[in-house]
Amino acid sequence: MAMAALRREGRRFAPLISPRPITAVRSSPIAPSHEDECPIGVRYISTQVVRNRMKSVKNIQKITKAMKMVAASKLRAVQTKAENSRGLWQPFTALLGDLPSVDVKKSVVVTISSDKGLCGGINSTSVKISKGIHKLNSGPEKETQYVILGEKAKAQLIRDSKKDIELIITELQKNPLNYTQVSVLADEILKNVEFDALRIVFNKFHSVVSFVPTVSTVLSPEIVEREAESGGKLGDLDNYEVEGGETKGEILQNLAEFQFSCVMFNAVLENACSEQGARMSAMDSSSRNAGDMLDRLTLTYNRTRQASITTELIEIISGASALEG
Repeated sequence: MAMAALRREGRRFAPLISPRPITAVRSSPIAPSHEDECPIGVRYISTQVVRNRMKSVKNIQKITKAMKMVAASKLRAVQTKAENSRGLWQPFTALLGDLPSVDVKKSVVVTISSDKGLCGGINSTSVKISKGIHKLNSGPEKETQYVILGEKAKAQLIRDSKKDIELIITELQKNPLNYTQVSVLADEILKNVEFDALRIVFNKFHSVVSFVPTVSTVLSPEIVEREAESGGKLGDLDNYEVEGGETKGEILQNLAEFQFSCVMFNAVLENACSEQGARMSAMDSSSRNAGDMLDRLTLTYNRTRQASITTELIEIISGASALEG
């Protein structure tokens, strides 16, 4: 009955209503021109803003879902290589050991990071550990330098440790990683850096949601020989027989270079796996957050639209009642 009466009143007073409704005053500081005036007023503007926001959030959600799928595809490709590379450096650890607490004068911290972001805090973790190692191995008679792999570690370390950076290498993952590429890179580092101990900082991959910051130590031949003579963990080296015309120092030199290239190869692959796993987790969280935001925006849009319709109905009924009275 009420709606029928409302329709009758609307037809009765239709000739009296102006064909161009009066628009509400906008809250924008810029006064609109007559051509830009919106016939529905400020309520239409508020719903339009919410609709635009909803569209933006939907587009962001599509991008984050696509990035998650790409990261998953890359992770599957790199994970097999990383698992197979673990068998390269393990014999060297059994033979030469891994002595992170060895006392040396010249230390080089090799920090491995990614070239791209949106992968959580793996790069910040590597940089933080590298700074801690640099601080522990610094002193009046000690020298510690950085070798940086990746744009993200470069951007963080160059701000406060620029004078300690010896070498920077970026775009390592531009091409598919292989042992030849990493061995050339390791040879470049050995040619340009003097060291007693190389400390390689990377993130070891455990699962998509788990990675462990790891430090591997590679000693120079002189330090290996010194530790072997002192009767430490490397004292068993004298039990091995040397065949051929090479001296013990030459053999240790070759072993140290080969050990460094193998450890670097594994570290780069492990860090690449951790990067893709962290990116998958970050993009999954972003997609879920975008979905939650979209739900809230949809609720806000529906409430605003219903309030607008209710307000317009109240205005029409009030105007009809005033004209009838």
